Amino acid sequence: MNVVPGEPDDLVRALIAAGVRDERLLAAVRTTPRAGFVPAGQAAAAYRDVPVAIGQGQVTTQPSLSAMMIEGLGLGGSEHVLEVGTGLGFQTALLAGLAADVVSIEIRPDIARQARVNLARQGVRNVELRVGDGSGGVPDRAPYDAVLVSAAFPEVPSPLVAQVRPGGRLVQPIGPGGHEQVVCFERTASGLAWLRVLTPACFVRLQGRYGFPSDDFPPDEIPPDDFPPADFPPDEAE
Repeated sequence: MNVVPGEPDDLVRALIAAGVRDERLLAAVRTTPRAGFVPAGQAAAAYRDVPVAIGQGQVTTQPSLSAMMIEGLGLGGSEHVLEVGTGLGFQTALLAGLAADVVSIEIRPDIARQARVNLARQGVRNVELRVGDGSGGVPDRAPYDAVLVSAAFPEVPSPLVAQVRPGGRLVQPIGPGGHEQVVCFERTASGLAWLRVLTPACFVRLQGRYGFPSDDFPPDEIPPDDFPPADFPPDEAE
């Protein structure tokens, strides 16, 4: 039997030390085992406040940083949320526990496949996981009350701006990749209004048609969405 060092309460203490105060979020971290969302070889780091390598040059977001970004969205429980960058699903699971439903899109099929397994094992049912170019969002499920982007770009891609409901929030690392300011925006009638900087951070680059080009995913070879879209409620589609 493998013993995982630490426990969720270790993460909760780290989040509190980092300034996170949302009690619903702290409860979600306490009841969501991060050990179920990291590679087996990284289990020793599951309850440490550190990013974890997940392959293909990708890492998970540091838990305290992820929590600050989620807290910036101001979720109350009824929101329809878009997450750009699923990773292995830990942040996705936290969002799912705090909102009504989550649409999450991941550009790397192998990582998305493992995230789907991880979420299913933890009984997370209110997530629609897509494989595709997250820099363009998921327009067939828009508008969203909140959008969380887990990769860096110098500006918010215009398709993501268009998919936020007026009054909704978007959190994204703004910068070139490797040295960013994580910014919380609010959607207004004229676009996005800058609310505040949540924290400095280092993120991988947002890749895709509306992000940075990539040798792994040339514009004409970006993985298409391989899950059929769900029906969008007629009264929400306008």
